[in-house]
Amino acid sequence: MTRATLLVLADGRFPAGGHAHSGGAEAAVKAGRVTDAASLEEFCRGRLHTSGVVAAALAAAATLGVDPLALDTAADARTPSAALRVTARRLGRQLMRAARATWPHPELDALARAFPKGAHQPVVLGLTARAAGLGPQDAAYCSAYEGISGPATAVVRLLSLDPFDATGVLARLAPELDLAVRDAVDAARRAVDAGIDALPAGSAPLLEIGAEAHAAWPVRLFAS
Repeated sequence: MTRATLLVLADGRFPAGGHAHSGGAEAAVKAGRVTDAASLEEFCRGRLHTSGVVAAALAAAATLGVDPLALDTAADARTPSAALRVTARRLGRQLMRAARATWPHPELDALARAFPKGAHQPVVLGLTARAAGLGPQDAAYCSAYEGISGPATAVVRLLSLDPFDATGVLARLAPELDLAVRDAVDAARRAVDAGIDALPAGSAPLLEIGAEAHAAWPVRLFAS
């Protein structure tokens, strides 16, 4: 593993399709729950400690060699919203295309065959990290950071928020991101022996409800 490889995977310009998604921020802005940097920080904090930890643990577990088919089932069970399941698989399919072109690996090929319409994005991310020679902590950091940087970037467009303020939000959340990654990796290591039930199952009902409403909008800036 090299740190340069981690930077390639974590780079927002990696063609995994995330730029087209707001991570629930568009629905939160319309609902009036995100209006400025302070409310964006609270939104990202809530996302980090619920769905963010779940996704990071799934990614870390895939990197550790936990059965990706079982992990995909676990991801489904932890995603009540049908709209979010569709989004996760769409993002997983896009990431798979980029991953197989960048770090060809038989395990990626096998997962692509098993899920031709896309596996859940965190599972693909973890297997991508494994193919690239990265470890579970690397995968968890990529996943958790993406979970808060996506909304922060989206809100810059949605509210014309000062990009410096949005970056400040991410910087202030960095210590909490470290803790979330630690918890996610610990859970993933337990799952190696205890099975997928050892993975976290934190929920964020407003994200789920917002995703269902957002999917029905006739006009939207972001896909999710």
